Amino acid sequence: MAGDELSVTLGALADPTRRAILARLTAGEATLNELAEPFAMSLQAVSKHLKVLEAAGLITRGRDAQRKPCRLAAAPLGELANWLDEYREFWDSSFGRLGDHLREIQKGSTP
Repeated sequence: MAGDELSVTLGALADPTRRAILARLTAGEATLNELAEPFAMSLQAVSKHLKVLEAAGLITRGRDAQRKPCRLAAAPLGELANWLDEYREFWDSSFGRLGDHLREIQKGSTP
């Protein structure tokens, strides 16, 4: 994932409202009105969040007669997961060493 794309994806995910919208879209497509229901904000504010998500490539907005459904576009999330996987080995190794260290401490404190 290119650095700029990663920054855009992470920026879009930085907001809890946008993360909630993405979580809702995992259940299927939804319109602006449907996505706005759980939030105490205007349709215009939710629409701005959708524009950020769309610019990051995290959602697509279609046109179905009078409806304009939003759909999850998970490719950037997959690319983000791949980027994070590069650090998984480091985390696993670090936690493994921490576990070893804690076991050594426990052995030393046992009479």
